[in-house]
Amino acid sequence: MSAAAVELPLFPLNVVLFPGTVLPLHIFELRYRHMIVDCQQANRPFGIVLARPESEEMHEIPYPIGTMAEIHDLKRMEDGRYNLIALGTRRFRILSQHHEKPYLSGLVEPFEDAAEPEAELWVYMKQARSLFGRYLDLLLEPSDEQSVEPNLPNSPEELSHFIAYFLEVPYEQKQRYLELTSTVQRLRAEIAILRREVPFMRRILANKLSDERIILN
Repeated sequence: MSAAAVELPLFPLNVVLFPGTVLPLHIFELRYRHMIVDCQQANRPFGIVLARPESEEMHEIPYPIGTMAEIHDLKRMEDGRYNLIALGTRRFRILSQHHEKPYLSGLVEPFEDAAEPEAELWVYMKQARSLFGRYLDLLLEPSDEQSVEPNLPNSPEELSHFIAYFLEVPYEQKQRYLELTSTVQRLRAEIAILRREVPFMRRILANKLSDERIILN
């Protein structure tokens, strides 16, 4: 067991949170209201983990890798429910888990990417950053949003997590990205998806604009 292992409340969800990303949460179940109170009193984060597809309600089975979440902008409603923003900080691996409290808890240890050559990291980061910028532009264009320079992370690992969070892929695929210990592999997988998605989105947008012109004429 790692000397850095800590006890952490676990929140199984149908979502994958990555370090450096945020998730708005509405807490209404009594067990998780209890969790939020405990976290606030102990001034500690909780862990967001993806629930396995075979999970049953009240008996969720989490994937082994999750992300610690800090509580921000906490607001308690009159009926005891909470709204908050969960900020992903770092990944963890579950070593053991238990139900000593109404919610799931576990002993977890840090889970990090391995060191890789800087030159290789920055080559893939440059490609991924350029493609993801185009991807965001195409997402915003149909809504007539004013084009702005996206505020993307400046490190390869942080960018790889950011892209993984926002890509429209199944949660199980996002979980595989979360469990990778190679930033290069994560960026390469994302580049492959973006190289397919960007031209596809351009064709869809072009067809939509063509249809709109026909209607106007």
